[in-house]
Order: sequence, then C-alpha cells, then structure tokens
Amino acid sequence: MKKLLFMAMCLLAVMSCKQNAPKVDNTADLQRDSLNQIIAQRDNEINDMLATFNEIEEGFREINEAQNRVSVARQGEGASRDQRIRENIQFIQSTMRQNKELINKLQQQLRESSFKGDQLKKALENMTAQLEEKDLQLQKLREELDAKDIHITELDEKIANLNTDVSSLKDESTQKTNTINSQDKQLNTAWFVFGTKDELKDQNILVDGKVLQANFNRDYFTKIDIRVQKEIKLYSRTAKLLTTHPASSYTLERNTNKQYVLRINNPQVFWSTSKYLVILVK
Repeated sequence: MKKLLFMAMCLLAVMSCKQNAPKVDNTADLQRDSLNQIIAQRDNEINDMLATFNEIEEGFREINEAQNRVSVARQGEGASRDQRIRENIQFIQSTMRQNKELINKLQQQLRESSFKGDQLKKALENMTAQLEEKDLQLQKLREELDAKDIHITELDEKIANLNTDVSSLKDESTQKTNTINSQDKQLNTAWFVFGTKDELKDQNILVDGKVLQANFNRDYFTKIDIRVQKEIKLYSRTAKLLTTHPASSYTLERNTNKQYVLRINNPQVFWSTSKYLVILVK
C-alpha cells in the first residue's frame, strides 16, 4: 500500500512539473519578444538619425564643391562668369537652408529618442558650428563680389522685395491713419438744434412733451466738431436744454444783448450722455 501511495505521489509530481514548464517557457518568450521590440525600436531610431546625419554630410560636401566652383569662376571673365557665380551662390544658400532644417530635425530626433549617444551629440554640435562657419564664409564672399560689382540676383530680388514691402507698409500705414482719423472724426462729431416749441414740433423733435422719441428730422440739426465748437449763440432771452447733459459741464450766460450763449466747459463730459443737443428758445 505504501509502495502504491509512493508511486502515485511521484506521478503527481511529474505531472505538476510538466504543467509548470510551459509557463516558465512562455514568460521567457514574452521577455524575449519585448526585448526584441526595444532593440528594433532603438535600431530604427538610430537608422533614422544616421540617415539624417548622412544627408547633412552630403549637403556640406555639395557646399564645398560649389565654393570651389565659385573660386574657379572668379578667375574667369565676362557675363558667363558672373552667371556661374550667381548660380553657385544661390545653390550654396539653398543647400545651407536645407542643412539648417536637417540639423534642427536631427536635434529633435535626438531629444525624442531613447538613444543618448554622446558621440552623436558631439557630431551634431560640430555640424552646427560648421554651418555657422559656412554662413560667415558666404557673407565674406558676397562682400568681395559686391566690391567687384558682381551682384547676386537673389540679393537684388530681396532688395526689390524689401522696397515693395516698405511701400506696402506705407500704404497700410496711410490706410490705418485715414481710418483712425475717420473714426476720430466720428467720435468727435455732434449735432445741435435750438428753436421754439412749434418749430421743434414741426420737425418731430418734440412730440407730446418728449424729445427725440419719434422719427425726427436729422437734417434740421447742425453738425459740429466738439473739439472746436465750445460756444453756441442762441439769440434768445430764454433758453432751456431739453436733452440731458451734466450740469457741471456747461453754463448758460447772457451776452451784452441779454441773449443766452451756451458755453461748454468740458466737451467730453457734456457730450458723453448724448451726441444730440436740443434747446428750447422763445
């Protein structure tokens, strides 16, 4: 009996080992797959950066060749020489712009990548310095060419475009000035009228004791610039403002003929409540 029990226990142990073995193998497979994915991702990142790196290197090689062509062309004479120089200068500028964009792209790739290679960073710094050096060389070359009256078409076009931009800015500035002046004029425009009760009623300015409530005749009013006209002669010995205006902003005074004159002491405050002034006289 004990022998049978021992054999059964051994059989169970063997079966248990067989069941656990695949789990261990599966875990190892998952770890291996995950590691392979990480390696593949790292390889793709490095390959992309190396491809960009090679494009930049090729750009610098083409710039050097173009610089050599300019040096050779400068030894020649005639219009064809000038044309070759212009074409090569334009090519250098275009390639330098492309290299600058590629360097920016490579910097972005390096920032976003999990790969932190110090050598690649150093190479990128060298490329940036090389690009700056090429820019200085190009500026010096252009100065030398300008001194010899060899003008670059692209530069001439930039000057022409700059003049156009300046002209456009002047036109835009003039338009803005006109708009501001027009708006300023509108803001400082007001209308006034004075008349007897019957006159104001005839123009629908005064209706049932209410002022400017109906469709009144605007042509009956006089337009003024509130910055200029601060005094209104009423030619009457009686005067009453029918529209509302702050009392502190004006005075009603009599002249030597005992006729009223409206003096506006503070135009901005006076016209702040209404741009229409109605005065009842007799």
